[in-house]
Amino acid sequence: MKLLLDTTYLLPTIGISIKEVQKDALTRLAVEGYEIAISEISLFELSAKAAKLVINGRLPSEYITSGIRALLNDDFIAKIPIYNTKVLSTAFTLKHLMVDFIDCLILSTALNYCDMLISEDTVIANLNQDPKYIELLSTLNPKFKCKTFSNFIKKADA
Repeated sequence: MKLLLDTTYLLPTIGISIKEVQKDALTRLAVEGYEIAISEISLFELSAKAAKLVINGRLPSEYITSGIRALLNDDFIAKIPIYNTKVLSTAFTLKHLMVDFIDCLILSTALNYCDMLISEDTVIANLNQDPKYIELLSTLNPKFKCKTFSNFIKKADA
């Protein structure tokens, strides 16, 4: 099963801890044999989030460059480009349903190239109630799912 991880799960690689996210999520998924992918926009998003902390002196810039370099050089993690017709076209369609275009690109990448998106984003999770999204899903990837890490692991452990 190919999983696309939202940027949230990459934050520990650059030294940012998130209370709701297990620090070892990426490692745990890899050990359990899942194919892991990320959207290349997540690397930009990591840099943007980290920049605020670097400027405030709360995070050394070396953590960010080292973490991003580790992600780039990790052959286990597929990096999916955002600048292709399928991803952009779907992202433009999703923009009618979502405000944040970065999230549109991440979801579009997952819809076009993966079986599941692992995300904590409630806006993305709530799209399952939108008829336009359901229609898009049925044409692009009818078996596609979006789950939080904890919900995904619960099902996998059961």
